[in-house]
Amino acid sequence: MSFKNKVAIITGAGQGIGLEICSQLAKEGAKVILNDIDAALTNNAAKQVFEHTGVNCIVLPGDSSDTVFIQQMVDTAVTQFGQLDIVIANAGITLFGDFFTYSPEAFFRVMQVNLGGTFFLAQAASNQMKKQPTGGALLFTSSVTGHQAHKDLAAYGMSKAALEMLAKNLVIELSQYKINVNTIAPGATLTERTLEDAAYAATWSRLTPMGRPASVKDIANTALFLVSENAKHITGQSLIVDGGWTCISPSPF
Repeated sequence: MSFKNKVAIITGAGQGIGLEICSQLAKEGAKVILNDIDAALTNNAAKQVFEHTGVNCIVLPGDSSDTVFIQQMVDTAVTQFGQLDIVIANAGITLFGDFFTYSPEAFFRVMQVNLGGTFFLAQAASNQMKKQPTGGALLFTSSVTGHQAHKDLAAYGMSKAALEMLAKNLVIELSQYKINVNTIAPGATLTERTLEDAAYAATWSRLTPMGRPASVKDIANTALFLVSENAKHITGQSLIVDGGWTCISPSPF
């Protein structure tokens, strides 16, 4: 899967899955715009990509749920490279909380970032991609919690299920412009954040039929396929990458 001369925006790429996607795209020849809300994390991520691939990313720290900043990312791609081929809306937040006491502030922040950020990034990117004879590819990051109930994640799971419906609906809007749109739904994945829980790897190794949680490479490998030329006839779909967990869905609680 060569991405030579392709231009990609990846949000939420300061670490974990997003960072691995950036590294793999850069390694395969893409011109990468790397975003995260944390400026220090974003700059450090770009350094890691360069160390691993020898490729410099364009670094754009900022809030990927802010519509003005979203347009800035798209404009940067076009100004710097003349096109925008791939957008991976990976930014998202998880705010656990009991349903009976979940605050409006937490609820609306989850929706703003997970839904609003993805929706308006897709909108801005598509308005550019439809001008291009080759169209483009959009990928949204969903979650297994959009498929199976998980304690204290009612709002988060709701937002992720909604992203999958957004991808389906956009098939109607975007297919005529050669833009395909899909979602990827990771299960338990070893990242800097999840490994803050010392029991995480052991717990999810026990609960996952394949015997281990996903690595960031497992998720990134799938993401690259879905935005590659090999997947241009795949659209409106969600691909679960969870080692089989959603087939049996044992709870960690």
